[in-house]
Amino acid sequence: MDFELTKEQREIRDLAHEFAEKEVRPVAAHYDETEETPWEIIKKAHKIGLTTFSYPEEYGGGGIDDPITNLLVTEELSWGCAGINVAINGTHLPMAAIMAMGTKAQKDKWIPQFCDPNNVKIGAMGLTEPGAGSDVSSIQTTARREGDYYVLNGTKQFITNGGIADVHVVFATLDRSKGWGGVAAFLIDDKNTPGFSMGRKERKMGVRASHTAQLILEDVKVPVENRLGGEPGDPEYVPGALGALKMLEHTRPGVAAAALGIARAAYEYALDYAKERIQFGRPIIEHQAVAFKLADMATKIDAARLLIWRAGWLRHKGIGFKRGEGSMAKLFAGDVAMETTIDAIQILGGYGYIKEYPVEKWARDAKIYQIWEGTAEIQRMVISRAIAKMGR
Repeated sequence: MDFELTKEQREIRDLAHEFAEKEVRPVAAHYDETEETPWEIIKKAHKIGLTTFSYPEEYGGGGIDDPITNLLVTEELSWGCAGINVAINGTHLPMAAIMAMGTKAQKDKWIPQFCDPNNVKIGAMGLTEPGAGSDVSSIQTTARREGDYYVLNGTKQFITNGGIADVHVVFATLDRSKGWGGVAAFLIDDKNTPGFSMGRKERKMGVRASHTAQLILEDVKVPVENRLGGEPGDPEYVPGALGALKMLEHTRPGVAAAALGIARAAYEYALDYAKERIQFGRPIIEHQAVAFKLADMATKIDAARLLIWRAGWLRHKGIGFKRGEGSMAKLFAGDVAMETTIDAIQILGGYGYIKEYPVEKWARDAKIYQIWEGTAEIQRMVISRAIAKMGR
C-alpha cells in the first residue's frame, strides 16, 4: 500500500494548482457575481492541456490513463473556484458517455474534435428532466425512428453547458413502458439543429460561473449513426441504460474530488484566519472551541481524500465498485464540503457572512455536491443495496 504520488502526478497537480492560484482565484468573485461563462479561462486551461490530458493519444489527447491524476487536477481547480472548475471540466461528462457507449467509429469522429489545443470545444450531457431527477428511468423525452433519422421531443433540465455546447449527448426513451430498457442516447453535434434550442438559463445559489440551462427539443432530427452505441444487434451495441450507469460510475469520484477542493479551500482559509485573529489576548486557534473545529475539518478532509483515491485506484485496476465505493466517496466528500464551509463561516464570525471574504461563496458552492449527479440520499441507496448484496 503506497500513498506516494508519482513524479508525473505531482507535476500535473502542481500545474493545476498554479493555474488555479494565478488564473482562477483572481477572477472567481467576478464570475460568481456576474454568472458569465469564463471563456478565456476555459481557453487557457485547454491550451495547456488541463482539459485533454486524460483522453487517449490516438485521438490527440495526453494519453494519461490514470484516474488518480484526474482527481488531483479536479481538486486543485475546484480549490481555485468550483464554478470555474465545472466550466472547464463540464465537457468530461458527455465525453465519458461517448467513451463508455460510443462505437469505434463514433469515438474516432467526435473525440478528436475536443483535443485540438487551438480550438476549444465544449460538450453537454442531457439526462435530467423537470420530472426525472433521481428516477432517471422515468424520463419523458422521446425518440422515434423515421427512416435514416431519429426524431426527439422533450425538455431537459439543469444541463451544464446546455444550449451553448458544441456537442450535446441527450438521453431519450424509445419505449416508456420498458423503463430503463427503453432508454437510448443520441448525439446532437450542431446546436443550431432545427427544433433544438436553449430554454431558461438558471440563476443558481452556487457554482455560478458554470452555465446551467434547459434544453428544448421539438421534432429534432438526429441521424441514425448518431445513436451512441449503435443499433441493437450491432457488434458494438451498448444499451443506453448501461451506458448511463457506466458514465455516472465513471464520474462520481471526480465530483467527490471537486467537493474536496472546496472543503480544502475553506479549511485552509479558516486555519490562516484562526492563527491571526486575536481575541481575549491570544489567537483564536488557541481556544479549544475553534481548535477542535479545525481538527475535525482536517481529519474529515483527509478521510474524504482517501475514499476518493481508493475509488480512483479501483477504477485504474479495473475493479468494479462492488460495495458502492464511488458513491461512498461522492457522499462523504459532499457532506464534508458542506460541513467544512459552514464551520469556516462560524470561525470567521461576522466576516464569514459577508462577500468581502470568500467563505460564504464556498458554502454556496458546496451545497450542490450533496445534490447533483445523484443526491446524498441516492448515494446512500446505492451503497445500502451494494452492501446488502455483498454481505460482510
